[in-house]
Amino acid sequence: MPETIAGITVPDSPLVRETTELVRRAADESLFNHSRRVFLWGMLKSAARGREVDPELAYVGAMFHDLGLTDAHRTTDQRFEIDGAAAAQAFLRDHGRSEEEARNVWLAIALHTTPEIPLHLAPEVAVVTLGVETDVLGLDLDEISAEHRAEVVAAHPRTDFKNQILHAFYQGMADRPETTFGTMNDDVLAHFDPGFQRENFVRIIQENAWPE
Repeated sequence: MPETIAGITVPDSPLVRETTELVRRAADESLFNHSRRVFLWGMLKSAARGREVDPELAYVGAMFHDLGLTDAHRTTDQRFEIDGAAAAQAFLRDHGRSEEEARNVWLAIALHTTPEIPLHLAPEVAVVTLGVETDVLGLDLDEISAEHRAEVVAAHPRTDFKNQILHAFYQGMADRPETTFGTMNDDVLAHFDPGFQRENFVRIIQENAWPE
């Protein structure tokens, strides 16, 4: 029987059930609850903005979006967003979804820490960013009613979430600091590691191999 939270129905399909099982195995409780909230917030905000979203693709995008921070799915040579995006794309292909659908979910995950751009792409891309910006940054909370906010948090609690998510980011990126250049992720490394040296975009331009 499908589960409904805050008016949003979680599809009761093999694809969704397998997604839930995969993420439960890979992620701790905090990251799992965060990923479920991202789906719910993203769907609520998409509805408020009049955008129709494929709920199965939105669910896979939301649930896989931080999978690259987990031991089972992380690499050490590329951004964590790309780890999760690649896993989701392969998962959707294996489950018979089209190349376009799999690519949109890849984009949704790969771009979820890149402000603005996902919101100008397909609804299945934008939905993940809408959910992440709500849960992590608290943006545009007024688009979701107090009743719906309470219902989502009751189902998936935000227990010490601000600290938990920051530690998850740091633990998932500390051994690949070079992948944080040009993203907000270097803020996390600088917060936890006083010795972290950020790359400087201006210096790279000024000191690169071109004579002019």
